[in-house]
Amino acid sequence: MKKVVLLAINAKYVHSSLSVWVIADGIKKYAHLPYDVSVIEATIHQQGSDIADMVAASAPDVIGVSTYIWNAGMMPEILSLLRERLPDVVIVLGGPEASHNADFWLERGADHVLPGEGEHTFPAFLDGCHGDSSINANGQENRPLDSLDNMDDYIDALDGRIAYLETSRGCPFQCAFCLSSGSGVRFFPIETAKKWLQQLSKSNARTIKLVDRTFNCDAGRAYELFEYVINLDTACCFHFEVAADLFDERTLELLSTAPPGRIQLEAGLQSFFEPALKAASRKTDLRKAEQNIRTLLRGQNIHTHVDLIAGLPFEELHDFQDGFDRAYSLGAHTLQLGFLKLLHGSELRRQAESLGILFDEEAPYEIRSSKWLSPEDIQVLKHTENALQHTYNKSRFLSTVEYVLSVSGLRPSYFYRELGKAAPNHGTYLEVYAVQVHDFCIRQPGVSKNELHDRMVCDWLSMVKGKNMPDFMRNRDSRQGKLLETAANRLGHKMRREEATILSSGRGVFVDSENRDPVTGLYRVRQGTVL
Repeated sequence: MKKVVLLAINAKYVHSSLSVWVIADGIKKYAHLPYDVSVIEATIHQQGSDIADMVAASAPDVIGVSTYIWNAGMMPEILSLLRERLPDVVIVLGGPEASHNADFWLERGADHVLPGEGEHTFPAFLDGCHGDSSINANGQENRPLDSLDNMDDYIDALDGRIAYLETSRGCPFQCAFCLSSGSGVRFFPIETAKKWLQQLSKSNARTIKLVDRTFNCDAGRAYELFEYVINLDTACCFHFEVAADLFDERTLELLSTAPPGRIQLEAGLQSFFEPALKAASRKTDLRKAEQNIRTLLRGQNIHTHVDLIAGLPFEELHDFQDGFDRAYSLGAHTLQLGFLKLLHGSELRRQAESLGILFDEEAPYEIRSSKWLSPEDIQVLKHTENALQHTYNKSRFLSTVEYVLSVSGLRPSYFYRELGKAAPNHGTYLEVYAVQVHDFCIRQPGVSKNELHDRMVCDWLSMVKGKNMPDFMRNRDSRQGKLLETAANRLGHKMRREEATILSSGRGVFVDSENRDPVTGLYRVRQGTVL
C-alpha cells in the first residue's frame, strides 16, 4: 500500500488546516485504490529542517502540500530539503499559491501542481500514478458539495486550536483583488452544515471560523444557520465573514438575541472612496453597511470586525485617511488596516503594470507604491497600522485613546499615525510600550496629567491579568490594603496587590479578574470606597 503524507504549514500553532483533512477524507471516499494516508501540521515558525524530518520519518511515496501566501516564503527550502531526504518521493502542490503560479513551483522541486478542489483531483491523481489506468489524473469532475460529511479525524486533531469550516464555496462578487472573484457560489446542504456546526461545537475548539467568502449572500440560508448557532448549547464562538450591507432587518433582529460572545462578524468594507471601489469592481452600499454595523454594535453582544485595504487604485493618502476616520467612528471592536496584495491569479495583478502599481515580488506581494500612493505615503500608513494594531485592535488603552481624542480634537488617522512614529512597536514589552504611549499622549493638546494617569491605570487593570503596573502608574497609597479588603468582600475571593489601586482622584478601583467580557475580552473594573 502506497504511503501518502498531506502537509499543512500554518501561520500559527493556534491555527488548524481544514484543507488537508478534507483531502484526506476525499482520498478515503473517491480513490479506487487503497492508500495509507497521514496528515502532518506544522507552522512557519518551525525550522524547515524539522518539518522535513517529520515528513521523512513517515517514509512516504507521495507528499501533498497545501500552499498559501503565508507559507510560500519557506516552501522552496522545504521542497529542497524533502528532495534531499526523499529523492524518489513524488511531491504534489495544491492551494491558491501554487495553482496560479505552477511554473514557478515546478522549477523549484515540485513534481506536479494540481488545480481545483483537492478532495477530487488528488485521489484521481494518486490512482492515475499508481496503476488505475481508467482514471484521468488531470481531470476534475464538477461534483456537488454533498459528500464531505466526516469531520471526525479533523476534530480529533484540533487539540484546542481554532477550527475552520466551510458551508459554501465561491463568491457572487467580482472583486479584482480576490481569487474567488466571479467563481459563483455553491452551497453544502444546509442540514449537513448544521451537523458540522454541531459536531465542532462539541469539540475542544473555543473558536470556529467559517471561511465562506460572503456568508450572508443568501439571506434566508444565513438566517437559518445564525439561528441554529444561537440556539446551540455551547461555549464556542463562531466567526463569520459577511457583507454588512446585505443584512436585512429580520436578520439584525435575530442577531441581537445571540448570547454575548457567541458570534463574531467580520465585515470587509475595504474602502469608503467610491472610485477605488469601482476600480476594484467592489459593490457595496456604504451607507447601509454603516447603518447595519452601528445596529449590530448597539446590541453589545457581537464582536464586530471591520476591514480596510490601503492601496486600491485612485485612492490617495488623504482619501484613505478620510475613510479611516469614517470607519473608526463606527466603533467596531477591530479595525483592520490591511495593504493591497497583488495575488497570482487576481485581476488587479494582471492590471498592475498599466495602473502603475509596484509590489513585492515575493509573497505576500504587498503594494510598495502606485500612481496614487508614494513609498512615503505607504510608510505613513504603516505607522498608522502599527499603532492601531498594538492598541485598539488588542483592546489596549481604549479609554485612554478615547479621552485623548476627545480633548485634543485630533483626527484618529493623525493620532495613530503620530503614535506609530513616536512609539513603533516591534515586539516591545507591554510595560515599556505603556510608558511610550503615556509619553506620547501627555504631549497632546488639552490632556490632563492626572486624568491620563487614571485612564491608563483603569485600562491596564482591564486588559491584563496578574501583571504589575509600570512604575509611573503606581500609587503607593497606604489605603490600598483597605481597598483590597473591600474588593475581596465584594467579589468573594482573595485579591492580589496588583489587582487594586488608588487613582489620582482618590477613588479606589479594582479588577474583577474572574469576570471577563465575552465580547471585548476585557476584565471588568470596579470602583471601591476608600475610607
